[in-house]
Amino acid sequence: MAARASLPVIASGEAGLSRYLDEIRRFPMLAPDEEYMLAKAYKEHDDRNAAHRLVTSHLRLVAKIAMGYRGYGLPIGEVISEGNVGLMQAVKRFEPEKGFRLATYAMWWIKASIQEYILRSWSLVKMGTTANQKRLFFNLRKMKSQIQALDEGDLKPDQVQQIATKLGVTNEDVISMNRRLGGDTSLNAPLRADAEGGEWQDWLVDDSESQETVLANQEEADNRRRLLKDAMGVLNDRERRIFEARRLAEEPITLEELSTEFGVSRERVRQIEVRAFEKVQKAVKRGARELERGHSDDDELEQASL
Repeated sequence: MAARASLPVIASGEAGLSRYLDEIRRFPMLAPDEEYMLAKAYKEHDDRNAAHRLVTSHLRLVAKIAMGYRGYGLPIGEVISEGNVGLMQAVKRFEPEKGFRLATYAMWWIKASIQEYILRSWSLVKMGTTANQKRLFFNLRKMKSQIQALDEGDLKPDQVQQIATKLGVTNEDVISMNRRLGGDTSLNAPLRADAEGGEWQDWLVDDSESQETVLANQEEADNRRRLLKDAMGVLNDRERRIFEARRLAEEPITLEELSTEFGVSRERVRQIEVRAFEKVQKAVKRGARELERGHSDDDELEQASL
């Protein structure tokens, strides 16, 4: 696979970004037959030069997608770099004989890589967060723009209800996410303009969970993440792709799109999805039982040592 270091480097600042964009425009776009032959060369002969050309010819696509995520306060260079990682994953898994273009296939991998980076960086979405709540995270700004809720601060009740209904989340989810995405307010800011009401920090109450609870929740989340990752190992490449696209993606891909990607009927894709889910579910339960047995053994050893 083309090494990440061989790609153009994005320097910090707007000037560095401009130079990077100018540099990637020099890589030629590929004709369909040329793209097909390069993909075949990489897939069948591990031709690294072919892989490099496939990656560099799609760097503009990554940059275009990454620009849509500039509103999250993260360095755009890092967002683009994460998108490039997703692109390389797409090239690695691309099957040219399916008959569709690399760009169509790569868009999912690019967005998934960028969104995962954003979620890690913001630390707002826990393992147990629903797909609807993740959709809220990535669509709140757009929704606010659509209903012209452009003022800073809390949303009006009718605006909260409108967004919550549209995205399938609770009003509390909308309010909480809006405050988190709105940035930090100084704790020394006065409650009132005349400064007679004291400062915000004077009214704060520490209602956070205890350290023991935080650690327990973190351990549980880590266990769930590990169980899911291990369970995914029971799937073949096609099952994994369909399972991730239909069950784990923020915006699930339609059966029609996947049927085109794999050259099978929609019903066949649905059957593979159901089978993959059942396999993962069984593997997760099996892993959970083994984990529970391991904890029981640890408890017995601890008791024996007392």
